Amino acid sequence: MEPLGRIGSGIGELIASALILIPQTTWLGALGAIGLMSGAIFFTSTSLGIEVMNDGGQLFIYACLVLLSAVYLLIRNKENP
Repeated sequence: MEPLGRIGSGIGELIASALILIPQTTWLGALGAIGLMSGAIFFTSTSLGIEVMNDGGQLFIYACLVLLSAVYLLIRNKENP
C-alpha cells in the first residue's frame, strides 16, 4: 500500500494543481486540494506523527499552507466568478 498511496496522492496533487491553473476550473482544483490536504493533515496528526523522518514538521507545515491557500482560492473564486 505504501508506494501506491504515495503515487496516488502525487497524481491527485498534480491534477488539483493543473485545475487550479485553469481559470474556469480553479474552484474544482481548490476543492481537490482541500480534500487532499485535509487527508494529509489528518493522517499526519493521527497515525504518522507531525514529524516524519526527522523533517521537523516541515511537511505538516506545507500541508497546512496549501490547505489555507486552497480555501482562499475557493472563497475568492466564489466572490468573483
